[in-house]
Amino acid sequence: MTRIALVISDVDGTLLTKDKTLTDAAKRAAGRLREAGIGFTITSSRPTIGMRFLIEPLAIALPIGAFNGSAIVDPQMNPIEQHLIPVTAAERSIDLLDRFGVDIWLFTHDTWFTRNGHGEYVPHEVRAIRTEPTILDDFAPHVARACKIVGASSDFELLKRCEAELRHVLGAQATAVRSQNYYLDITPPGCDKGTFVAAMARRLGISTDAVATIGDMENDVAMFAMSGLSIAMGNAHDGIKAQAKLVTASNEADGFAKAIDMILQHNAAG
Repeated sequence: MTRIALVISDVDGTLLTKDKTLTDAAKRAAGRLREAGIGFTITSSRPTIGMRFLIEPLAIALPIGAFNGSAIVDPQMNPIEQHLIPVTAAERSIDLLDRFGVDIWLFTHDTWFTRNGHGEYVPHEVRAIRTEPTILDDFAPHVARACKIVGASSDFELLKRCEAELRHVLGAQATAVRSQNYYLDITPPGCDKGTFVAAMARRLGISTDAVATIGDMENDVAMFAMSGLSIAMGNAHDGIKAQAKLVTASNEADGFAKAIDMILQHNAAG
């Protein structure tokens, strides 16, 4: 077995509990990785501004992957590599999301824009990323700087249909995938959490077989496929679990910490 040299974790539904808390058990688990000489970083559909609060408590020293890995930033949130959604794809995404009647958010590197400050999931996102949105009437002045566009809706089946149609409409122009049942993310083409795994492996001079990944949602499958050891959270649905090599407990039952123990056991067995 290849020894694991780097662990890459998803954030929401994986590293954090349902109420967006980073537990002491998770902090201690990251500490065990440091003690074992194993690198650790995070990747998420979150914007860069929504990941800053995790850097210090987890002592992250490596680059992190924001916007589903389409932006790589250093621990001080300075861009290392940044991709944008092509303007045509951004405009088509906004038009289609409008047609489906879901709330639309647009994220640039450092700002969250919405036309509806009273949207159903706005308070949830404020709590999650610890940032207030900027309210506007028209996204047009900002589409050329779009790192991510989100469709938010409590109608999960509607959003699933919207995802399928967006993928058909956008083709290779952008990536459309749900990061939560209630969030549909549109991000730059050719970039996902799997490409972030590959980029980090190159940066550290290791094989992707030496990378372990932990996640719970559809957008984590790309990093599962790229890494040598993949671990699905217990709260993931069965289709996600089937695409990982191991399954840990849920994010409400210290699943992240238990996944780290699995990785350490994997190395000890090798």
